[in-house]
Amino acid sequence: MGTNSDERLWIMRSQHGDDNAFAQLVENYQRAVFNLCYRMLGDPTEAEDAAQETFLRAYTRLASYDSQRKFSTWLLSIASHYCIDRLRARRHGRVSWDYLCHGLNLSDPNPGPEEAALRRETQRRVQKLLDTLPPGYRVAVVLRYWHELSYEEMAETLNATLPAVKSRLFRARQMLAQADAQAAPRDARRDWVRFRGEAGPAQQHCC
Repeated sequence: MGTNSDERLWIMRSQHGDDNAFAQLVENYQRAVFNLCYRMLGDPTEAEDAAQETFLRAYTRLASYDSQRKFSTWLLSIASHYCIDRLRARRHGRVSWDYLCHGLNLSDPNPGPEEAALRRETQRRVQKLLDTLPPGYRVAVVLRYWHELSYEEMAETLNATLPAVKSRLFRARQMLAQADAQAAPRDARRDWVRFRGEAGPAQQHCC
């Protein structure tokens, strides 16, 4: 999601009131923003609302966008903070889990019925585990393992220091592992480990 010449032009035109140019930015990033919102909030309808609010906030703040910063990082930062606010407003601590999410992305783009069923079950379990994390930890996991941001990009997105980001992610993985150990039956955990071992590197973001 780097900033190319077309994107820079769209941004510049958007800052001068060109709604068509901003629509191009929305089209370019709507999937990434929705994915983040969905993983944070766990509900597709609420995620859609959050994604729309993210783009609305981005539109109203375009004048403050620093062209030296990656547009994707700036946009995901807006989405992250908005989702954290919504989660805090719920008054209960639901959220995500760790590197196990790599297993969600299978190398085969056309899985058979059994593999497709396993994928759906895996996604359900991962989201359920994600829902156990406090918002600040959940967003760290989502940014790192679904959006594959570097630690430096995460720090910029979350307005945090690099050590703080690493510490938060490490703690999140601990909490996820603990939640998984408490929630998953022993035989299901064996299947999950086997599934992770057979799956190749992530090829695309889920959802």
